[in-house]
Amino acid sequence: MLIAIQLDNVTKTFQIPTEKMDSLRERLLNFKLRSRKESFRALSQINLTVEPGEWLGIIGPNGSGKSTLLKVIAGIYEPDQGKVEITGQLVPFLELGVGFNPDLSALDNIWLNGVILGMSRKKIAEKLETIIGFAGIKPFINQKLKNFSTGMQVRLAFSIAIQSAGNIFLLDEVLAVGDYEFRQKSKRVFEKMKRQGKTVIIVSHELDQIKELCDRVVWLDHGKIVLNDKPETVIKAYTKFV
Repeated sequence: MLIAIQLDNVTKTFQIPTEKMDSLRERLLNFKLRSRKESFRALSQINLTVEPGEWLGIIGPNGSGKSTLLKVIAGIYEPDQGKVEITGQLVPFLELGVGFNPDLSALDNIWLNGVILGMSRKKIAEKLETIIGFAGIKPFINQKLKNFSTGMQVRLAFSIAIQSAGNIFLLDEVLAVGDYEFRQKSKRVFEKMKRQGKTVIIVSHELDQIKELCDRVVWLDHGKIVLNDKPETVIKAYTKFV
């Protein structure tokens, strides 16, 4: 069996400070207390395989480990134990603003983000009008990004990401702040990506979207896989739980 993504016994733990000190005086007087930390296990022994061309949905309550899982797959976080194997070119669309410079114009940020995603200057130039049009920001293309709304920044980041040459995409709440028009355009992009055989892992609280797009769904809770099955089966069980 061909494999696009494979996680074997992946565990990720964070060290969380237990003391909160607001003033410089408190920090100086309680220097030793600042070193006290608690361990928080965000992922626990995750075993997961994703085949080429498969669309996998990740659902679960806030704090269940969904975003941490994507960041481990993307290589942003190193697992404490276990291993992650990727076969293909990965494009992570995980956090708003990653790769953006708020003091540069939207146009400059297209060039900057495109290069970060591995696009050549020639490819960016060819796709420039498409990116601007899809994001719907043509009147604001020369404005600094810090003046953009959250929705405008998400649209721009997604518009750049989908033009990359990747074949594995990690999408975290892509449409959470998109308007109706953007959602419809994105839906058509997703349909095209499916026809092209792209591999996608998508995190979303929009269960109808997950059910419509995905071939399989994983339900995460407290960093563990509760259920890994067909969308209808997992979503039905999850909605009873919540």
